[in-house]
Amino acid sequence: MNSSVIVFPGSNCDRDIAVALKKMQFKNQMIWHKETKLPKSDLIVIPGGFSYGDYLRSGAIAGKSNIINEVIKAANNGCLVLGICNGFQILTETGLLKGVLLRNENLKFINKDVNVKVMNNETRFTKKYKKNQILKINIAHNEGNYFTSQNHLKELHDKNLISFKYCNDKGNIDEESNPNGSLENIAGIFNAKKNILGMMPHPERMIDSLISNSDGINLFSSLLN
Repeated sequence: MNSSVIVFPGSNCDRDIAVALKKMQFKNQMIWHKETKLPKSDLIVIPGGFSYGDYLRSGAIAGKSNIINEVIKAANNGCLVLGICNGFQILTETGLLKGVLLRNENLKFINKDVNVKVMNNETRFTKKYKKNQILKINIAHNEGNYFTSQNHLKELHDKNLISFKYCNDKGNIDEESNPNGSLENIAGIFNAKKNILGMMPHPERMIDSLISNSDGINLFSSLLN
């Protein structure tokens, strides 16, 4: 399976996702943001980091980069697109995903492992997980507070477009288990066609039980199968 990782000035998780993709035997290429053509790709990944130093607004400048036009074309043609953390922010800036990522409720940068629940396991990204499975995945962000309109929230529920929600280790979804104030504890969403996933947690950091855990592996194995 061919993958492309888009790299921006300030990306700092691009190599992490490249390591994860290589471990899962993707044929991966790193694509600089100034490029105007994408190689043939089954999966496009927009990685985490602080593109352009998060100036103006997280993802705002990166969303205008040369390569983004090609990403939008590929996504609209059905290519799988995964945006992680800053990548999720960039996807909302481009309009490929609806909603916005606001400052964390406590106005502080958060870096810790959290529990998330798998809300939909019937997609190309999540089918190797079990419905309601609890995962422990790292988060590291300052603007991960997901918000959207009531109309879009209804669409998310009606079309089963919420991928993950923050929860506690028992699977309870409540205010105490919400690290950043996200609407309804939302940690990740799909677009209407479910070929685009944006998520704040970092699955690429959870692929080795020696240094973290392997809870992120099934996201990548889902894509391969």
